[in-house]
Amino acid sequence: MIDQRTVQLVFADLQDSIVALSRTNAPETIRRSAGVLGGIAQTLDIPFTVSVAPRPGGPGVIAELPETPPFVRSGPCCWDDPAWREAIDAEARKTLAICGVTSEIVVLHTALDALADGYDVIVLVDASGGLSERTENAALRQIEAAGGTVTSVASFVTSMVRDFSNPTGRNVITTLHDLIG
Repeated sequence: MIDQRTVQLVFADLQDSIVALSRTNAPETIRRSAGVLGGIAQTLDIPFTVSVAPRPGGPGVIAELPETPPFVRSGPCCWDDPAWREAIDAEARKTLAICGVTSEIVVLHTALDALADGYDVIVLVDASGGLSERTENAALRQIEAAGGTVTSVASFVTSMVRDFSNPTGRNVITTLHDLIG
């Protein structure tokens, strides 16, 4: 079971022009899963950050994410962005649930660096996408070998919320139904 009070969400490179590059998850699946995560974050009061790669014409963050100013970084890893790291450290929550495109770049490097710095890492595969099945699987194996967990949005959320009979639980299970699309 995951204690939601220890979790923060990381949305990485969930930008229109980058999500469209996914070859392992349909862009619609990534968008829907990320939207569900955003709703769950708000319901459970889980802090989140949006980190983006610089793009011509601006960040172009997908509309499904909750409204927040994105952190625009200069390289392939959220961990290298001092402003983003400051925001993560300020929350003092040691479990990072990461999703994004691409799994082989931003998700991999952010996960490995977070693990090396003592964070627990959970990668949410249905809200992430890779360049190919082969290369994404290699990245996910690296994350698991380093101590990270790879799971789905539904498994992650239901590990935090185990009672669907109260108002919060009913809201969570109703939100999870949106994964079916």
